[in-house]
Formats: sequence, C-alpha cells, structure tokens
Amino acid sequence: MSKKRRTWTPEEKATIVLEILREENTLAEIAKKHEVSQQLLSRWKTEFIANMSAVFNKKNEDVDKLKQEHEDEKELLVKKIGELTLDVDWLKKKTNSNLSNEEKRALIDWKHPSLTIKKQCQLLMLSRSTAYHVPVDVSPSRDEINIKNAIDRIHYEEPAFGVRRIRNELHKQGFHNVGRRLVRRYMMEMDIVCFYPGPNLSKRAKAAKTYPYLLRNLEIDRPNQVWSIDITYIGTPNGFVYLTAIIDWYSRYIVGYTISNTLQTDMVTRVIKNAVENYGAPEIINSDQGSQFTSNAYIDLIKSFKTTKISMDGKGRATDNIAIERFFRSYKWERLYLLYPETVTEVKAMTKEYIAKYNHKRGHQRFDYKTPAAVFYENMALAA
Repeated sequence: MSKKRRTWTPEEKATIVLEILREENTLAEIAKKHEVSQQLLSRWKTEFIANMSAVFNKKNEDVDKLKQEHEDEKELLVKKIGELTLDVDWLKKKTNSNLSNEEKRALIDWKHPSLTIKKQCQLLMLSRSTAYHVPVDVSPSRDEINIKNAIDRIHYEEPAFGVRRIRNELHKQGFHNVGRRLVRRYMMEMDIVCFYPGPNLSKRAKAAKTYPYLLRNLEIDRPNQVWSIDITYIGTPNGFVYLTAIIDWYSRYIVGYTISNTLQTDMVTRVIKNAVENYGAPEIINSDQGSQFTSNAYIDLIKSFKTTKISMDGKGRATDNIAIERFFRSYKWERLYLLYPETVTEVKAMTKEYIAKYNHKRGHQRFDYKTPAAVFYENMALAA
C-alpha cells in the first residue's frame, strides 16, 4: 500500500521557511526534523522570497470593478467571469516566466478550495504526473560529508592535483572504496578544479550567459577597482553550509561575506547589495561561471550599478580568481580544519572571528605588513 502524501498548510510552510532563513541549522537538519526533502524546502524558500511583496499589495481593483460592472448580467456569465477571475488572480500570485518544473510544482496549492490540481496543472502547463512526483531525499550521508571534507583539504593542500591524484590521496587516508567517477562528481558539485592552465580550458558554459575575463594584463592599483566573489563548501557533521565572500583584489580586504544553509542565488545577491551599500560599487566584479553567477538575478543586479563591469573566469581556470581562492585556502587551513565546527552557529562565530582578524590584524608582506583594512581605507581616503 502506497504511503499517503503529506500535505502542509501555508502556516506550516511559513514556519519552516522562517526556520531556514534564520540559518541556525543546516538544511539537512531541518529536513530531517520535519521529515521533508531538502529539494522541497528549497522550493518553499524560493516561493516565499518571490512572493513576500504580495503581502503589501492591494486587492486587484480591476477584478473588483469588472465584477461590479457585470453584477446584473446573466447567472451563467457571472459564473464564467468568476471562474476566469479566480484563474487570473491565482496566476498573478503564482506564476513567473521561465519557471522550471520544480518551481512550478512548488506553486501548486494542494488545498485550494476552488481550483483543482488538474486545473492548476493546466494553468502552469505542468503534467499531473510531474506534479505528483515525490522527489527522493538527497540529504548527504556521513560518508559523503567525510569524503567531501577530505577532497576539500587535499585540494587546498595540493591545488594542482586532479581527479586521479586526489583519488590516490583518498585511498592513502583510508577511503579505499572511492573511485575516480565519484571523486569527479564530488569535485564538480563542490566547484573544485585543479590549479593549472592548459589549452581549451576557457570554454564557456552552454546555455548560460557568460562574460569575458577582464583582469588579464590589467594593472590593479587601487581599492574598489576590482572585487572578486566566490562560494566555498563547509562540511559539518550534520550537513553542508556555504560561505560566500567578496574580496577587494588590491587591498585583500573582505568587503562582504555571508553564510547560508542553502546554495541559492539569493545569498550571492544579498552579500553584494550589503557590500555596495557599505563601500560603493566597484569598477569590475569578477566571478567564476557557476550557476549563481550566470543567473539573471546576479546579472541584473550588477547591471543596476551602471558603472560596474562583469568579469568571469575562463571555464575551468581557477587561477583567474586567485585572490578569493587564496583567502579560502587561508580560512580553511588556519581555522576550519583546526576547529571543525559542528553546528551552523559555530561556523558563523568562527568565520566572523577569522574575517575580523584577517581584515584588521593580519599584515601582508606586499604592503609592508599593513593590514588589508589599513590599505583599503587609506587609499579610499586618498581617492575621495
């Protein structure tokens, strides 16, 4: 006998999404607590953020006016208008252009008093079989977390190691059943590439909006000329969290960072908005070609700054974004791998402490051991 599908009220969904947004636990922990898949939680979060502004919208005045004008018409016409109005209202709240099947599925209201699931699927142009599909929970196992942590350590210790050599190192560390295929998949999921230049490594990702690399042979001689942004994995015993950081290329000052329990574009746009609000927009912002940085939300945000140019690494060229990669290497070897935080709260506290020390106490030989903060603010003052 098949298991009865669990339905969630809007209040229950809102409570769980708020728990996700507080980012006190990993997504895996929240999924396990509420017995719901991580994919579904991510969809709820996306829908919640996309529709927050609807709370402040006034009721559709055009629909009210239309109902008023036709209140004396025949009962059949009134009924038809009511049905069309219901459809339009529902679509206005729910739909957006270029939605994936996963996003459309998240918009279905399983307890709508008037619109059947069949009708909602028709309006969303979604097959009912897709709507009723139950995704398999992909919460990371303890083995996956341990292996990914080991890959991460090997990569930052030996950044030139490829799949074969990382596989060999894993075998030396006791992960004897790990093959090249699994290592390659985990490296792709973690956006890890070995640090060596070679031919044909700058091929652009298919079906994604990418931009040329603007830093080659560029003289970077002042703060806010170039920022570099990237994301790195942080493994805990209960799942993964993700650190997004922005570094000023000239001074090595961390102008912004955020830690999230979901790998979504909103964490990238959030940290950029905060950094620009605090320090102004850079002339160039450089990233890799990851999905968060080729998304419409990211591209549109950078374009909104008017004077900021978008730069992207060549496909597979980790050295193109070397400034932020070096920071991540220092962060992991000097804090993460020594302290091994077990909770999201511990990760946040550790990261806050390390970045404060990195910015304000750690001198760089390049600047006669001045701190990144001193170099950043001194030069910003001179430019003012």
